[in-house]
Amino acid sequence: MKKKVLPYRDPFGYPIWAKRTVIFWFGLVTWYRCNRINTLKVLGGENLKGLPNQNVLFVSNHQTYFMDVASMYLVFSHSKHKIYDRADRFWPFINPKINLFFIAAKETMKSGLLPRALALAGSVSIKRTWREAGKDVSRNVDSRDLDNIKKAIQSGWVITFPQGTTKPYVPGRRGTAHIIKQLNPVVVPVVIDGYRRAFDKKGLRTKKRGSTMTMRFKPPMTFDLTASPQAILDEIMDAIEQSPMHQGIRTLEPVKNSENVG
Repeated sequence: MKKKVLPYRDPFGYPIWAKRTVIFWFGLVTWYRCNRINTLKVLGGENLKGLPNQNVLFVSNHQTYFMDVASMYLVFSHSKHKIYDRADRFWPFINPKINLFFIAAKETMKSGLLPRALALAGSVSIKRTWREAGKDVSRNVDSRDLDNIKKAIQSGWVITFPQGTTKPYVPGRRGTAHIIKQLNPVVVPVVIDGYRRAFDKKGLRTKKRGSTMTMRFKPPMTFDLTASPQAILDEIMDAIEQSPMHQGIRTLEPVKNSENVG
């Protein structure tokens, strides 16, 4: 018998009031960092219009552990109120987008009190199959992780970073392609830039005030679902401008070594 989701809890059992509280307070901090300390420009926001309320997957490149996701919460809460071309208001967090989730490494979300609190905002925490505690590993995908990702996509919008690292131009992981083949969600590519210059690797400390970040949404992608996972992944990596053809073409800031993250 399918377990019923109570209306005051999200699909993973977290109380909605707790989720709203976390999104509101962290959202205000994000708004301040994106509009007073730095500037966030939203490009291609018209591609968010008309998206369904469920079964949407955002695939993005990755520059910081937390600010990438936090600023997407800011933008998507604006889009809920039909504001698509900017993210300079704080009041959307009074009634934010609740059915929004992000895929993150379990060890990252358990690395301290702040990440644990942020997890309440909508983390779908998974075990990385290739890296743990700074060391390379090799293990099979946990079926429970896949089930949780499917549950999140079927419940709302999900943010994922196919590379699983903040280091640019690293090959993506095929797990994203497998999810697309199984669920056929609406897939929206996102290209972010400027975060590495503005913040430290975790996205918690400001490195350079007055920086300009950009978040660019591209039109939803269509796939041949009979294609191989690698072929689908190649299309995604090209769309988020992390494929070999983009390497060395658009580097707006110096790149420092960074560790793999989820």
